[in-house]
Amino acid sequence: MGDFAGSASAVLVIAIHVPCGASNVLAVTASFGAHMDNLPPSSWLGRRRLLQAAIAAPAAAAVTTAGLVAAPAHAQQASGTSNGPGRFDPASPRFAIAVLPDTQYLFDEDSSDPEPLRETFRYLGRERGAGNVAFMTHLGDVTEHGSEHEIKLAGQAFRGIDGKVPYSVLAGNHDVSGTDQRGDTAYLRAFGPHRFAGTPTFGGASPDGYNSYHVIEAAGRRWLVLALDWRLSAAGLRWAQGVVDANRTLPVILTTHELAYADDAGQAYLSSYGQSLWDGFIRRNDQIFLTLNGHYWPPGRAVMRNDAGNDVHVHITNYQDRYYGGAAMIRLYTFDLARKVIDVETFSPWLLARDPAKRSPLEAETLELTGPADRFSIDIDFDRRFHGFAPVVPPAPRPPGAVMPKGTVAYWRFDEAGIQGAGSDGGVVAEGAVARDLSGHGNDLTVQRLHSSSAEVLTWSSEHHAGQPAHASLRFDGGKSPDRGAVLRTSANAPLNGMKFESGYTIEAFVRFPEPFEGDHAWMGILSWEGRSGDAGKSSGWSPDEPTCSLNLSPERFLQYVVYPTDRDADPTSWSHALPVGRWMHVAVVNDGRQTVIYIDGSRIARNPAQRSKGISTLGKPFAIGGTQFAERYGQGFYGHVGDVRIVSRALRPREFMVPYA
Repeated sequence: MGDFAGSASAVLVIAIHVPCGASNVLAVTASFGAHMDNLPPSSWLGRRRLLQAAIAAPAAAAVTTAGLVAAPAHAQQASGTSNGPGRFDPASPRFAIAVLPDTQYLFDEDSSDPEPLRETFRYLGRERGAGNVAFMTHLGDVTEHGSEHEIKLAGQAFRGIDGKVPYSVLAGNHDVSGTDQRGDTAYLRAFGPHRFAGTPTFGGASPDGYNSYHVIEAAGRRWLVLALDWRLSAAGLRWAQGVVDANRTLPVILTTHELAYADDAGQAYLSSYGQSLWDGFIRRNDQIFLTLNGHYWPPGRAVMRNDAGNDVHVHITNYQDRYYGGAAMIRLYTFDLARKVIDVETFSPWLLARDPAKRSPLEAETLELTGPADRFSIDIDFDRRFHGFAPVVPPAPRPPGAVMPKGTVAYWRFDEAGIQGAGSDGGVVAEGAVARDLSGHGNDLTVQRLHSSSAEVLTWSSEHHAGQPAHASLRFDGGKSPDRGAVLRTSANAPLNGMKFESGYTIEAFVRFPEPFEGDHAWMGILSWEGRSGDAGKSSGWSPDEPTCSLNLSPERFLQYVVYPTDRDADPTSWSHALPVGRWMHVAVVNDGRQTVIYIDGSRIARNPAQRSKGISTLGKPFAIGGTQFAERYGQGFYGHVGDVRIVSRALRPREFMVPYA
């Protein structure tokens, strides 16, 4: 098969049933270890998945789609709330979706054993909060024969997850036969829309009851899980398209029982029915970025390309051929939007719960699967992947008055409101240009080039941190060889020059280091007060020629903040980790009158000294952005971008920073 493709920014899971016919049946050879699960439940072992997906779709729009069986309004409005034990956090950038494939061998007439599944449900209930489990999806073939006895037993087992974790279920060929127009069945009576009507995530079902969708709120956005019957009819396909159309901004996770099979190397290929579903539905809807199916073994995956040119991840999950019918094994898909990755792991909670000393050899080898088809990660830039249907709208610039809390003593920004000559990318910022102190306290900065530096060492840029109040920055091209750079300095009589900040202070700046990071820029300064620490009566530091306060970068790109307090002869110095290049960062130096703490992107760094630190031993000399003096002389200047800089005469909490953090 060629590359698989797909895309989404909200996740929609649809359960669809497609008409069964000779053209839809794929004969899979024994070399693939697959079974003829397309046949009726009485004939073959079927693998069916319950796929529960989280969809971020407007509830009102969803229920306007013709033919939808809508969920109660209160359920749609509460789609992000916790449903049971453990507190699920819909704002966390990390959440998990559990995938439960074919459980049919656990519900096989008088050979049934529901206990492995009950333990899986207990595990998910316990881990709802700790694992931030948003949803569970079953992929079909709940039972072996779809009999009243098997379905009743399965329905009772599922009570273990009812009200604890939102979930979806769809029918496989061992639960039902024919298309989603088959009418009443034992499966429908047990797992039809009525079972999910009170679930906060439930969005609705097709009129026949065999296809459904859920919308989940996770990682600060909404996702759609679309659970489709194992054989979708023309009516079912129209319903599914209507759900997607009614939720155009939601990334969609599509779950169905059969879509693809895999070879022994784990490479997935569309089945004949899967090809028809791909051509008629999946490839045309860019929102679908992930598909999950069971039915066949071994597990596998592929990446296909949809009509929009985006990736669609096609995954097969099925372990019924393993010991104890798969032992109710689950896959956890952990979405990490901060790292831009989905981490996947496969294990059996039932086997893990057993005393390790008493596990049999087969139990020990089956409890967790770590092969490349069972434990892996998917790199995915969610914002970029979902851009076509849910583009991220960057925040608008904030006016100066909106970012000057009580105690602001200086605020500089480099847009048209803040500095002369702003507005042209790459345009030179002239010598003598003034950056106004927008706090109104008279701490204006004036541009000064160092040594015989050319005009191009300081230019204006529209580049900025995504959360920065002003959408502009200055690009410094300082360096050691030869000494060059530019600084922006306060005037000789600026109030900031002699402020001691003995009650505390917060200094914030947005910075970005170029990629590639070329040349030697060891110990370059970002900002500082001028003057010698020795002239302030300090002798404890590295040299009396260093300034009383400076923020610098070490040769290893560790951020260094060194300050000489007013109440003692000391130089408590904070050190960060190695900072990245090519990425904007927010840096905050916070002192509460007793201790200094450095934050990078809202995260407290490790190497903050515990020793007391009160105030800054300023000498009445200028404050500067773009360099650090030594022996009252600037050598090299800063290399990189600097955005908004703000100084407040009290310790701010992270939620008060220019980029608010929790």
